[in-house]
Amino acid sequence: MGTLTGPVFMAQRSMLGFNNQTVVDKAPPEIHYMVDPYWYQFPPMNPLWYGILGFVIFCLGVVSISGNGMVVYIFVSTKSLRTPSNLFVINLAFSDFCMMLTMSPPMVINCYYETWVFGPLMCEVYALCGSIFGCSSIWSMCMIAFDRYNVIVKGLSAKPLSITGALIRIVGIWLFCSIWTFAPMFGWNRYVPEGNLTACGTDYFTQDWLSRSYIVAYSFFVYFLPLFMIIYSYYFILKAVSAHEKTMREQAKKMNVASLRQGNNDQSAENKLAKVALMTISLWFMAWTPYLVINYAGIFQLAKLTPLFTIWGSVFAKANAVYNPIVYGISHPKYRAALFQKFPSLACTGEPAPGGDAQSTTSGVTTLTDNDKTNA
Repeated sequence: MGTLTGPVFMAQRSMLGFNNQTVVDKAPPEIHYMVDPYWYQFPPMNPLWYGILGFVIFCLGVVSISGNGMVVYIFVSTKSLRTPSNLFVINLAFSDFCMMLTMSPPMVINCYYETWVFGPLMCEVYALCGSIFGCSSIWSMCMIAFDRYNVIVKGLSAKPLSITGALIRIVGIWLFCSIWTFAPMFGWNRYVPEGNLTACGTDYFTQDWLSRSYIVAYSFFVYFLPLFMIIYSYYFILKAVSAHEKTMREQAKKMNVASLRQGNNDQSAENKLAKVALMTISLWFMAWTPYLVINYAGIFQLAKLTPLFTIWGSVFAKANAVYNPIVYGISHPKYRAALFQKFPSLACTGEPAPGGDAQSTTSGVTTLTDNDKTNA
């Protein structure tokens, strides 16, 4: 990589115009060796962007920390919610809670100073925390989807998930994520300041094979593989529920009744589950795809990345911690009932949700489907 004070970089600085200012100028000297030479070609960002960025990440942090903290508290303190399947929901909320607790405050402070101010070690720790909690969140979502696949698609032939089995899978998630996130600390790629230097992440500008191979391998095991598993799971879940709904309609027609469902809820389980699946996959793309594109654009030199563009890609990834409590918590009927009991002013409905041992993200649909099977 060469020294940051070499003739090439000084020449680049001299081409930037008045005062030769760059986005790196405000960075403390002790982190200059971590800053990729690529960022020296950009002038300082407008201070207004730092204010907007700091405000957005502050709001995301408050919502995510309070939302995920509430999900963990309610699931842990409500006996009927302490099921094996819900351990994955708790792990997801815990990962998102920790991610924003460690990501939001430092970034807000850095936005105030308009650069990274916590030194080289904390830069690596910051990036490591974001990586390990983000990875755990992604694979927790994957385990939730696969658990629903096991229950709904395989049905009675599936092996019931036990508390021990769920805990083993959760420990496996953290061990798997630790391998990938600690690797840059030992020389496979590295953690560096990125964008406008208010956050740190993986090095996606170094062009050697070792750095590139990490980005490609990491993206496969932490983006493409879990995404494929989630789409695969929800595809067959929708297929199974659709077949069941068709059978229900045919049986109702033979019995000359409008519906075999009890109550006044005329929305089919198929439609409910389709909405959950669509929301899950859509939010996945919204959150993680921009950051993946940024990493690939860097290692393969596909486009010119600017500090502003890259830092907003990082914010989008962090925003996923805000979506998850909504998708995996509020869509859970027994969670809504417990929320009404413990925090009436924050409840999503005017009255507690009906009972039933819902066990995962699509538990409202699963409970309905199981009842329908009994009535069929």
